[in-house]
Amino acid sequence: MRSVLIIDDEQAICESIKMILEYEGYLIDYTTDSIEGLAKLEYGDYSALLLDINMPEKNGFEVLNWMREKEIELKTIVISAHSSIENAVKATKLGAFDFIEKPVDRDKLLICVRNAVNSASLTKENKKLKTELLNTDTIIGSSSAIQNILETIALVARTDARILITGENGTGKELVAQEIHRQSKRTNRELIEVNCAAIPQELIESELFGHEKGSFTGAIKQRIGKFELADGGNLFLDEIGDMSPQAQAKVLRAIEEGRIERVGGAAKIAVDVRIISATNKDLPQVIANGNFREDLFHRLNVIPIHIPPLRERKDDIPILIEHFSKLICNKNKFPQKVYSHSAMKALQNYQWKGNVRELRNVVERLVIMISKVEITDREVNAFIQSSSSPTEDLFSISNSFQEFKEKAEKAFIIKQLNANSWNMSKTAEILGIQRSHLYNKLKKYEIEKD
Repeated sequence: MRSVLIIDDEQAICESIKMILEYEGYLIDYTTDSIEGLAKLEYGDYSALLLDINMPEKNGFEVLNWMREKEIELKTIVISAHSSIENAVKATKLGAFDFIEKPVDRDKLLICVRNAVNSASLTKENKKLKTELLNTDTIIGSSSAIQNILETIALVARTDARILITGENGTGKELVAQEIHRQSKRTNRELIEVNCAAIPQELIESELFGHEKGSFTGAIKQRIGKFELADGGNLFLDEIGDMSPQAQAKVLRAIEEGRIERVGGAAKIAVDVRIISATNKDLPQVIANGNFREDLFHRLNVIPIHIPPLRERKDDIPILIEHFSKLICNKNKFPQKVYSHSAMKALQNYQWKGNVRELRNVVERLVIMISKVEITDREVNAFIQSSSSPTEDLFSISNSFQEFKEKAEKAFIIKQLNANSWNMSKTAEILGIQRSHLYNKLKKYEIEKD
């Protein structure tokens, strides 16, 4: 629909613009009363808005402010006889799409309206596609733990309170962060994500706060950091427990002051950022060990959300299996699978040390590798690894804690590579590291495909 609303207190201007745009095939609605215009905006469905600045009752800036408060997202072209740089800047800050002067030039008007309507169409299509995509990654579960989490999200998402999500790897901390973002009042902005564990410590400050050209070797141009990119939106700091002490201090200062400094810069840059953080670590213990700031922990932990491991909410397993199985069958155009009672019991009794992430991998493996419609416990037992842990073997062959950690990491990487058929991108994603870091670890541990 190419529908345009005009709000201008001059009847002649409205009629003139209406005639020009209707000739080009647009549906036009107008009003000379700004109060009536608010009602049209609230209850109407338009692709674009042409808005005068100087009007009785409410001027254009007040209308833009009202639209922002009501969260009415509409491509707005401000028109005014009192054109100035100040007005244009102010209108843009309030969300205006473009700015044109009176008397209105016909060609300029048509270009602005066409761009606004096309942009609105693209935004609508992107939201639709994003919704369809996100629907494949929703929080699934009927257990009291999951229901409590969903209730907490509904209560706090639309506030600006900082949230700390805790839980083991694979429990779905990122999904919780995305759901908070979707329900927040900042959802019109992209959720900016930073995996603190995947970025080398010497680069984390530049990643978060940006840097100025020449601030260090390799800084050949200015870089905008994640805090600036998230201005007006939500910033998700994943694996916050792995952040360096220097970066922790800067994050704390950014929270306290609402301003940041780029690396190598002196200017203070104001940022309006809501922080959602997550960790698989026991932060109070990390604090006791001297590796995390207690004052930062209290700043981040305004609203705590803990996700229990899958083995503690086994009632969710059948629902998750059905959900993943349906998604994978639809994606690959397979007939829908049926799980026997014994197969479902076998899957429920498995320990799932990799939590929901591991469960999805196993379901995908079963769906792809088992050609028949019904999956039984025999196939399940053949495709999932024994619940026994290799920890004792690692202890017996390790002479130091460092050696134990390296052997455990090597074993885990090999396990994930095999589980994902040596797909490097997918394995790196599951491990939560960049692909280049995965290749470095393969070289370090001399891991090769058989």
